[in-house]
Amino acid sequence: MASSVGPDHRARRRRLIEYLQANGISDLAVLRAIELTPRHLFMPSGFSERAYEDTSVPIGNRQTISQPSQHARYLQLLELKGEERVLEIGTGSGYQTVLLSHLVAQVFSVERVAPLLERARVMIKECGARNVTTQLGDGTIGWREYGPYDAVLVSAGGPTIPEPLLEQLKEGGRMLIPLGDTGEQTLVMLTRRGSRFERRDIAPVKFVQLKGTHGW
Repeated sequence: MASSVGPDHRARRRRLIEYLQANGISDLAVLRAIELTPRHLFMPSGFSERAYEDTSVPIGNRQTISQPSQHARYLQLLELKGEERVLEIGTGSGYQTVLLSHLVAQVFSVERVAPLLERARVMIKECGARNVTTQLGDGTIGWREYGPYDAVLVSAGGPTIPEPLLEQLKEGGRMLIPLGDTGEQTLVMLTRRGSRFERRDIAPVKFVQLKGTHGW
């Protein structure tokens, strides 16, 4: 990793790992990804001291970097094995993108806000993630060029399931998406079984709005 990490950040990150373990995160690969990824580099100016607290932080353009526990739960639910091709909808700060880079073979990430993507690309490069490809565009229509995908992660809450994202899932592929209104959603996992999709409602969550053709 290109960036140096001071002892204070290492200690705080270690405490975050212990907190996550105490709160049900047991996937060792996910915990390792969090330990390897310098969240403080993805924080806006003035927030680096809060980087390893379990809190969300605004990153501009009405977007946030989610709580570490939210990322960890998302990634643990997918039960990733390391060989997957994954589509991420909403690059945001790039933090989750880098977490994914430690967990899968290839990450394809779509962001609709140009300034966010520009900064995320810098951070992704600085973290040495070489298996990440990003695109500026409407995430609700996916990225057909590199599909189908083993997993799709949607990092914003939508009113309905975007049909193009379902179409881009492999057989047995999983999609995680928050569904509901603009105030609160339910985290939903959909698994492709031929022409049908098994649905599992997981927990109430609160995400920013999913914008685009098949969003708000």
